[in-house]
Amino acid sequence: MTDTPTLPTTQKPAREIVQRGLWFEEFDTDVVYRHRPGRTMTEADNVLFTTLTMNPQALHLDAEFSDQQSPFKARLMNSMHTLSTLVGLSVGQLTQGTLTANLGFTEIAFPRPVFHGDTIYAETTVAEKRPSASRPGEGVVTMRHVARNQDGLVVATATRSALVRCAPTAKPQP
Repeated sequence: MTDTPTLPTTQKPAREIVQRGLWFEEFDTDVVYRHRPGRTMTEADNVLFTTLTMNPQALHLDAEFSDQQSPFKARLMNSMHTLSTLVGLSVGQLTQGTLTANLGFTEIAFPRPVFHGDTIYAETTVAEKRPSASRPGEGVVTMRHVARNQDGLVVATATRSALVRCAPTAKPQP
């Protein structure tokens, strides 16, 4: 015998919500999308990402060397890891299951370094959106991503253009 209550097989919930990103029509240009939770950047992240991408930069891997280099006197997080994390923090809220493809990145900047132990938080604004001229049922969304550290300081920015699906016109069959 089980103590766990179950719904009768004829009773269905009033509605279901499946986590997904936004359909093209749901993106708004007058909104700041704040992505939470943040991500604390670790030494393991830095070493793994740096070595997986075949980047031998001593500023990421060699504590003795990095500790002697001005102006930071510490190992820096790999900036490509920071960029990847910035975009990754936005996926669950904006593009999970609705993205067709990333079309490109522009205006990437790293105004401050990220160090082991820093936590970054992301936010996104939509710069523009337009229906695709060549792909019916999809649209191009241009997003401006910003990463801030635990002190609220901007550590990375990027503009991303993505091809996003429009909302389905027919409801799926059960």
